[in-house]
Amino acid sequence: MPLLIDLKPGEKVIINGAVIENAGTNTKIRIHNESAILRQKEILNSDEASTPASRVYFCLQNAYIFPDKRGHYIELYGRYLEEYLEACPSALDIGAEIRADVAAGQYYKALKASRKLLKHEGSVLDALQRCAEELSHSVGVEDEDNGAG
Repeated sequence: MPLLIDLKPGEKVIINGAVIENAGTNTKIRIHNESAILRQKEILNSDEASTPASRVYFCLQNAYIFPDKRGHYIELYGRYLEEYLEACPSALDIGAEIRADVAAGQYYKALKASRKLLKHEGSVLDALQRCAEELSHSVGVEDEDNGAG
């Protein structure tokens, strides 16, 4: 079944490693054969891969889009995922899902599962930020109570 992609002006899509940009008005593209496709909203640039989970996503994205370099990116993804799971074992279920998809050769599905890892990382970082703010506030209150404020 063909895939219909609607591209807005200036929007990009990657198809089998080629970056395609709509240079005109709204355009529809119909893809008739199986292809590695990422829409602009799914693409992570290398400079955006600055956190452990985003590095996992970036490697899986590239393994999906560039089959000739897949081995390299799968090796990197494995290292980054292992480091993330060691630091954050609450994501073990997500990691298992990603690994199963990669083992089955389902790279787009693994990429989708790695979005859960990005959300998990965001929630962990938010919780850490709240703890830091609470700690900072409580230290400030203690300083005031001790006459240091």
